[in-house]
Amino acid sequence: MPGTEAAPWGQTPSVLRRLSCWFYEGVLLFGVVFISGYLFGALSQTKHALDNRHGLQAFEFLVLGLYFTWFWHKGQTLAMKTWHLRLVDVHGQALSQQRALLRYVLSWVWLFPPLLLAQMLGLTSMQSVGLCVLWVALWAASSRLHPDRQYWHDQWAGTRLIDVRPQNASDGHTDLAS
Repeated sequence: MPGTEAAPWGQTPSVLRRLSCWFYEGVLLFGVVFISGYLFGALSQTKHALDNRHGLQAFEFLVLGLYFTWFWHKGQTLAMKTWHLRLVDVHGQALSQQRALLRYVLSWVWLFPPLLLAQMLGLTSMQSVGLCVLWVALWAASSRLHPDRQYWHDQWAGTRLIDVRPQNASDGHTDLAS
């Protein structure tokens, strides 16, 4: 079956496992975004949520960039450790800071296209959310078209997500998300 062949440095995890990790990452990032938003508001003396909105968005983009670049350079975020996933380059080696940063920028393909389209079409908030959900599902499903079942932004960045479950956990057990 395509996508189940193990490269010398690891097998591609299932789309369900990767999306589960992605969702868990979002839960964990709530705290990062909350604290950094609070810090921004305190430092900039912002009194209303919509005041200095673009400054806050730029600050959060930088904070998330630092978070992901740092942890991806090390190989795993906390969510990736929990789901036994590791990010490596195409040769199975640790990422450089530059490659991790490139992946961060390219990973915005998960959200930027539908948000841009929603803005251009003047969609309501609920319509924008629906468009984002549809896009995320389509983008995740598009990995089935990749020869190694990787996400396309990983292909463009020269990275791979691999399964690093302990050998006894990945052999002989049926994983719901496999």
